[in-house]
Amino acid sequence: LPLFSNEQLSVVKECNRGGQLDMAHLIKHDAGELQACSAIIQGDMDGVQSSHFNKLMTSKKRTSLLSEGFLTMPLSKEERDFPIAYSMVIHEKIEMFERLLRAIYSPQNVYCVHVDLKTPEIFKEAVKAIVSCFPNVFVASKLESVIYASWSRVQADLNCMRDLLKSPVQWRYLLNTCGADFPIKTNAEMVQSLKLLNGRNSMESEATNNYKKGRWEYHHNVTTTVTRTGIKKTPPPIKTPMFSGNAYFVTSREFVEYLFQNQEILNFMEWEKDTYSPDEHMWATLQRMLDVPGSNPPNEKYHESDMLSIARLVKWSYLEGDVRKGAPYPPCSGGHRHAVCVYGAGDLKWILKQKHLLANKFDPGVDNIAIKCLELASTRSANSSNSAKRDCASVQ
Repeated sequence: LPLFSNEQLSVVKECNRGGQLDMAHLIKHDAGELQACSAIIQGDMDGVQSSHFNKLMTSKKRTSLLSEGFLTMPLSKEERDFPIAYSMVIHEKIEMFERLLRAIYSPQNVYCVHVDLKTPEIFKEAVKAIVSCFPNVFVASKLESVIYASWSRVQADLNCMRDLLKSPVQWRYLLNTCGADFPIKTNAEMVQSLKLLNGRNSMESEATNNYKKGRWEYHHNVTTTVTRTGIKKTPPPIKTPMFSGNAYFVTSREFVEYLFQNQEILNFMEWEKDTYSPDEHMWATLQRMLDVPGSNPPNEKYHESDMLSIARLVKWSYLEGDVRKGAPYPPCSGGHRHAVCVYGAGDLKWILKQKHLLANKFDPGVDNIAIKCLELASTRSANSSNSAKRDCASVQ
């Protein structure tokens, strides 16, 4: 299948010639689409066979991200004065990248896109064509061949961090994303949440269980996969204990600057390079080092679970269940990948009640309606002073 439609391709060519996109308007949706999504977000799945719901499923008229739907100016002074940086690590599904970029795009922000070096050249060229349309979006200056659960995933974010620090945009916070993420807050809501952090970072950081300790206690070989050896590693070259978390973070600019200035952290990052899934313990550990800007003390009182952090909303299959019986969240209505819920439309009511900035995972091949309804909610919010949730809920 072609990466771009003829309409999209003409827009890309115009960008490459140095032209400007006509993006003075936001995407418009008909009342039926809004009604269908409103019902879904409220948890009413009885009407999913309605003509409007089926229209969402089968429509071939989805508006091109490349021709409209992007903001051309900040929606408020508060947003203008609080730019956000993004590290976007992607490797597939160009349409999903387009939709994610549109959903998080605001002209005062800055976006670094890291494309897996292993991806086909046509995919890389497609990404370059898209980012060429925007002065505040760029491809990382150094690309990595990303191997699942290896250091290369961390290095991809570090490469973007270095590039973002060189940007003329004086961004305040950094968020990292992957191609399966989607925002569940508007940019204005994100700014408000980030201001409440008051310089602190937000990410999962908890005590390490015995099962996970082997991930960093032993040397691992990296080829096309990561393989544990029987060779014990030296202890980590830091004063604080190791902690566990995930790959997602919300960090202050000062945190990012400090990473590249502090020798203890540089030594620690070098030590991390032959561990398994370092992104799931390196960031969590840095967050508990006392001198790191925005960090929390290592005392157990400061443990932060993924549900308490605002970085990412994730449902793990083995924790799903009846909330009334103690489960942290209800069952996934979509599918699962790597034991993580790929959200369906039935998850939206729960998702939009959470405080997180983004959620993971979404896949249009599993449930396009979930993504479409979040797009509708975000667009309506950008067109009014009400929140996305209140807007969708008000459509009768």
